[in-house]
Amino acid sequence: MSAMSEQGHVVARIGKPHGLRGEVTVQLHTDDPQTRLADGAVLPTRAEPGSGVPRELTVAGTRVHRGIWLLRFAEILDRTGAESLRGTRLLAPTDDAQPDDTRPGDAQDQDVEDGWYEEDLVGLRALDPGGVVLGKVTALEVGAAQDRLVLRLTDGAEALVPFVEAIVPTVDTAAGTVTIDAPPGLLDPDAAER
Repeated sequence: MSAMSEQGHVVARIGKPHGLRGEVTVQLHTDDPQTRLADGAVLPTRAEPGSGVPRELTVAGTRVHRGIWLLRFAEILDRTGAESLRGTRLLAPTDDAQPDDTRPGDAQDQDVEDGWYEEDLVGLRALDPGGVVLGKVTALEVGAAQDRLVLRLTDGAEALVPFVEAIVPTVDTAAGTVTIDAPPGLLDPDAAER
């Protein structure tokens, strides 16, 4: 599985609006936001079909407020427009190969702690340490303290799994699997109460 989409890898995901003038919060998926999200940068977008989100957005302003990155776009002038962007992914153009495009953990960069983009993880089969299929990864939620994998379990339920090495010891994108060593009750809260 590749970290590259048709246009490029995800640089950030747009969250909720901030204020009335079109600013939005973003969850960063790059280690170089100052360059990637600089004023004037034109970023391809990926959004739900029919959402009306422009195919590209031009960064008109960037600031950090209480540790949260906020962006303004030339194409979005108010809170209503900003709300329509929620969940949109901002992509790096494919011809924009900068050093942070090499994912930590790639063969060229083994000294850096493993890191994964959401598109690396979505679709991977989740297995327990014995190889039993638990479900499939459907998303990566980026959090302030830690990230979480969103799993669709085999019974159709959804579970959030802290994306930490103690619980997710192995990610094997070549095999299309991720190993989940879940503590009791994590995937079945009712079982923990029995």
